Amino acid sequence: MTILYAFLWFAGIALVLGAMLAIASIVFEVKVDPKIPEVTEVLPGANCGGCGFSGCAACAEAIVKGEAKVSACPVGGQAVADQVAAIMGVDAGSVTRMRAQVMCSGTRENAKQKYIYEGPHDCAAAMRLGGGPKECPNGCIGFGTCETLCPQDAIHVENGVAVVRAEKCIGCGICVESCPKRIIKLIPFDAPVHVGCSSLDKGAVTRTYCEVGCIGCKMCTKVCESGAITVTGAIASIDYEKCTHCGKCVEKCPRKIIVFEEGKAKIEEPKPEASVKETEDKAAAEKSVDEPKAEIAEPAVEVKAAKVETVPAEPVKPAEEPAKTPSAEAAPAEPKAEEPKVEEVPVKEPAAPEAKDAPAEAPAEESAETDADGKESSDGEAADETK
Repeated sequence: MTILYAFLWFAGIALVLGAMLAIASIVFEVKVDPKIPEVTEVLPGANCGGCGFSGCAACAEAIVKGEAKVSACPVGGQAVADQVAAIMGVDAGSVTRMRAQVMCSGTRENAKQKYIYEGPHDCAAAMRLGGGPKECPNGCIGFGTCETLCPQDAIHVENGVAVVRAEKCIGCGICVESCPKRIIKLIPFDAPVHVGCSSLDKGAVTRTYCEVGCIGCKMCTKVCESGAITVTGAIASIDYEKCTHCGKCVEKCPRKIIVFEEGKAKIEEPKPEASVKETEDKAAAEKSVDEPKAEIAEPAVEVKAAKVETVPAEPVKPAEEPAKTPSAEAAPAEPKAEEPKVEEVPVKEPAAPEAKDAPAEAPAEESAETDADGKESSDGEAADETK
């Protein structure tokens, strides 16, 4: 019985506490907008923080409350923005995909070093020691803090400067926030050009520590017809909403710090005069090489024509009478001997027999001369005998 009483006692306590919790859940219930879970399901779930919130759930809550735009997620792009807009019953508008870009070209060959750094391989740690080992106060330190934090493995340090692989970049902006120099920026994904420098010093000072740094000469602004590029202080910047991607600033920049991105919109560069002359010389050389070939081909045609002319003379051979062989006597009886080809050669008939009869006449003349010589010699012998 004691065990039964104890069991009933604890069961009663459990029922009372359960009822109290049920009442408390109803009284203290926190109402959640049903759209928040729906928006959370649509978001990519990367929790990268690129939207400016702690995660996708916080971003969804901010969107539903009106604290953020339906296109707040930079990773989802236009597709996610359209789905979120459909849930919220609004128009998403156009969403521009963004990518990270390191605004520095100070490689080991281009940027001078202040000292040799030995310590933690981290940009934030090196920043505390005189702003880093490079003399440029706004240059990439190159120790890869951004590379370590990138969730997509889209950025790597190459030759002392961080380089972004645009095809992998989702535009989350983590590298932008992690860079102690603040030289990584988000630009439109399809932007073909960017200014690869963040120096704020005047041109004369920039030249002392960097071989390619922007000197603020404003030559790019003079050739930009759309007014998309401006120089503030000593650094050029591009307004991508105005940029027409004509590429004139790329061609005009004396420091070649306005960089054309490979794989983006192609910019046709005008050919220099030297290359045009080389092309003309090459064409003339090719023409001179082709001319001898034509001259060599002409004799071949003439030889062929000569062979065609000599063909009709061959049937005349069996028509010769000196030999009078049975085959020769039978030849005129054949109808083929009366073909027009034999009749067209009468002009050349005398030449052929003379050439063949010449050897026959030569022996006759030689025999006559021999008889005369023999007669003379016999007469001489007879005279000698008489004497």
